[in-house]
Amino acid sequence: MANPPVGTLATVWRFPVKSMLGEPVADAHVGERGIVGDRAYGLVERATGKVVSAKNVKAYPALLHCRATFVETPRLGADAPPVRIDLPDGRAVTTDAPDANATLSRFFGRELELRRAAPPEFTIDEYDIDLATGDLGPETAASLGSALWSKLGARSPVPVGAFFDAFPLSVLTTATLARLGALRPQTRFDARRFRMNMIVETPESGFVENAWLGRTLGIGDALRVRIVMPDPRCVITTLEQDGLPRDVDVLRTLTTHNRLPFADNTEKPCAGVYGVVVAPGSVAAGDAVRFV
Repeated sequence: MANPPVGTLATVWRFPVKSMLGEPVADAHVGERGIVGDRAYGLVERATGKVVSAKNVKAYPALLHCRATFVETPRLGADAPPVRIDLPDGRAVTTDAPDANATLSRFFGRELELRRAAPPEFTIDEYDIDLATGDLGPETAASLGSALWSKLGARSPVPVGAFFDAFPLSVLTTATLARLGALRPQTRFDARRFRMNMIVETPESGFVENAWLGRTLGIGDALRVRIVMPDPRCVITTLEQDGLPRDVDVLRTLTTHNRLPFADNTEKPCAGVYGVVVAPGSVAAGDAVRFV
């Protein structure tokens, strides 16, 4: 007899270009590399070889105002189709346009190149935020993707060339969003701030994903996702985007109420969880989510 559902899949999100606004989809196929089409493209600085990220708040404040959408549905096993990028100044460019790199370079004021694969030494520049003052700290460089795991001496859950920060799939519940909203009603804890792949609607209350670590979720008929780590949050959750104002209290609230221990003997503010796919499958909004 199947376990009772813990919730239903409310929304599926994919982000065609790393650190740009994504698109909600009614259904998607999920394989070992996550949702088909997710983080399919990224921008890389020609001068430094670093991947462009919204975590580099000073250099790329407009990234979260750029919207990326596929011109057609990406298919499992096929090359990713072109993506339309709508810039906040009203211009638009597709990733297959001959002038795509030039258009994006002019807009961001740096020489950039659209790529389908991250460099083997996947590095970004990022900023932390001083929660007491709301000011940005010093710029630091961070390894992500497979380069992060190589640095840690651990097997990578993402392949070389993937534009994922650490894992191929992320999950957040409506319970966590509701709990945050109850703790600080003045702040809009909109799911878009957290850039998750899956939003699970659940009748439970509190930070329920914290108890999912080490367990396997069945989503729909076939997909199986092993939950492996809390999702530590960063400056991106505080940034202005898509009608949401800049709000440092997003991160302040998490730091006060949901700081979790990590293997490096630190505690980090978390919302949602990371997962790895142990059995692929197609999913759609409304699918049951249960432990298997």
